[in-house]
Amino acid sequence: MKLEQPIWPRFLPSNVVLTLATLGPVGRGRRAPGTWGSAAGLLYCTVLFWRLWDRPWTGPGTALWSGFWTAIFCLPGLYFAVALCGEAEFRLGRRDPGEVILDEFTVMPLCFLGWPALVRVWPPWAIFIAGFLLFRLFDIAKPFGIRKLEDLPGGWGIVADDVAAALAACTVLQCAAWAWRFW
Repeated sequence: MKLEQPIWPRFLPSNVVLTLATLGPVGRGRRAPGTWGSAAGLLYCTVLFWRLWDRPWTGPGTALWSGFWTAIFCLPGLYFAVALCGEAEFRLGRRDPGEVILDEFTVMPLCFLGWPALVRVWPPWAIFIAGFLLFRLFDIAKPFGIRKLEDLPGGWGIVADDVAAALAACTVLQCAAWAWRFW
């Protein structure tokens, strides 16, 4: 199966594509634009996902159920990120340009899959800080073969490494919460 770059962004004006892919001024002209995009992604988490996460989940498997819905709600954003980041890469003429931060923004909720299991152990502010720091660590260092995902074509490579970094951050958070509860 060959991954194809979505074609619909080709019909958008360059200023629209680049404004969306850089989150306007957030990704442009700043040091560490990926960090700023991730911080904006935390705001995205609290605005769009907080109601889902703040439900009174009870019973076995609630963290999995919450994680399932978080992943489902992330899919449209990830698709748009693949399309717009790939098109921005093409129009800027550079591979995975630093100012393109829509990828960091859209993957941040994936750091917090299984939210109910985390808030049983730590307060939400601590989870957000830990998830943010872990995501940035994995996004910058790219261990565990994450760097290899950048070789995927177009926007797929731009977004896939960030998805893997977010899932690695989520795994560390969940393992730490489990260890905290049982030791």
